[in-house]
Amino acid sequence: MATEIIVPTLGESVTEATVAQWLKQVGDHVEVDDPLVELETDKVTLEVNASAAGVISEIKVKEGENVAVGTVLGEIGAGSAAPAEKKAAAPKAEKVAAEPTANDDAAATLSPAVRKIVDDNNLDPSTIIGTGKDGRLTKGDVLAYMEGGAEPAPKAAPQTTAAPTVVDKGPREERVRMTRLRQRIAERLKEAQNTAAMLTTFNEIDMTNCMALRAQYKDSFEKRHGIKLGFMSFFVKACIQALKDFPAVNASIDGDDLVYKNYYDIGVAVSTPTGLVVPVLRDADKKSFADVEAGIVDLGTRARDGKLEMSDLTGGTFTITNGGVFGSLMSTPILNVPQSGILGMHKIQERPIAVNGEIKIRPMMYIALSYDHRIIDGREAVSFLVRIKDAVEDPQRLLLDL
Repeated sequence: MATEIIVPTLGESVTEATVAQWLKQVGDHVEVDDPLVELETDKVTLEVNASAAGVISEIKVKEGENVAVGTVLGEIGAGSAAPAEKKAAAPKAEKVAAEPTANDDAAATLSPAVRKIVDDNNLDPSTIIGTGKDGRLTKGDVLAYMEGGAEPAPKAAPQTTAAPTVVDKGPREERVRMTRLRQRIAERLKEAQNTAAMLTTFNEIDMTNCMALRAQYKDSFEKRHGIKLGFMSFFVKACIQALKDFPAVNASIDGDDLVYKNYYDIGVAVSTPTGLVVPVLRDADKKSFADVEAGIVDLGTRARDGKLEMSDLTGGTFTITNGGVFGSLMSTPILNVPQSGILGMHKIQERPIAVNGEIKIRPMMYIALSYDHRIIDGREAVSFLVRIKDAVEDPQRLLLDL
């Protein structure tokens, strides 16, 4: 009796996905829990695994097609793999099959994150040297290959009958279909502009004391907690104190109601090869500096490796985005709806400023708060940002909860 391959529950408020790639083809033998197909939602890419052992007997949905939860993607039949017709083809085909590294063999071992980069950049994985276990490709291998400027070998034409995602119009133009994640990002950004009365206020922080404290304790901090002491934990803690003082910034609008949150789930924007995601650090107010740093590293790593769960991306009461890691000096971040506030951090740069009537060179950072004016008044927004400035410029206040 055949076992159906079904689109699983995709997560909160997600009802549809796109078939990104079949990892197995008709006639392939599979074991229980073998990955069969990748689905791309507007938040994450996930794999559908085999619920029974057998042979792929039918594929009902092509790559590139949209599917709803519960859709039957294909079937697994009983028995072992039937010999492929291609193996009895011309001697030329036998020669290709006998090559030590064939494209299909190399592609079959790719993780979802690596596969995404390879496909998006039209790379041939068999031309890249893998440094992972058993010679598998890692994301670092692919990125290093791309940065090296090597000309990738042309990929073999896909055997699927699905419409191609890239239409070649010559060397001066390339048309690439937007991924579902990129489409969702575009929708949410436009939604924020259309629904919120969004304004941005700015301030600047003298990072001298914060940098000195970090330099003084970073080695002992890492030795004790096994994690590096960064600046994000200072800003997360400062934001939580400010949110407690100005609860409207931690609120949202639901119809005609204002919903005030008495918990602090902080979203941290992360740039990945497939787009911007905002995983959430749960109950950040209950975490120590070390817990915050470890949590952010974990979320960022899993985001870039394509291993985030749907639950990592839902909820959130306030967001922090750090454009400074890319060199941004100032920006106006866009709200992560339905949240009413987002803090933008920026590059630390030495600038001359007046200190007690004298010109000093200090490491300065511009910060920005974009907020929904329907909920937050200008006075609250400015005071909120000043609260963060005071806490970071005098970091001992964070430890004493002042």
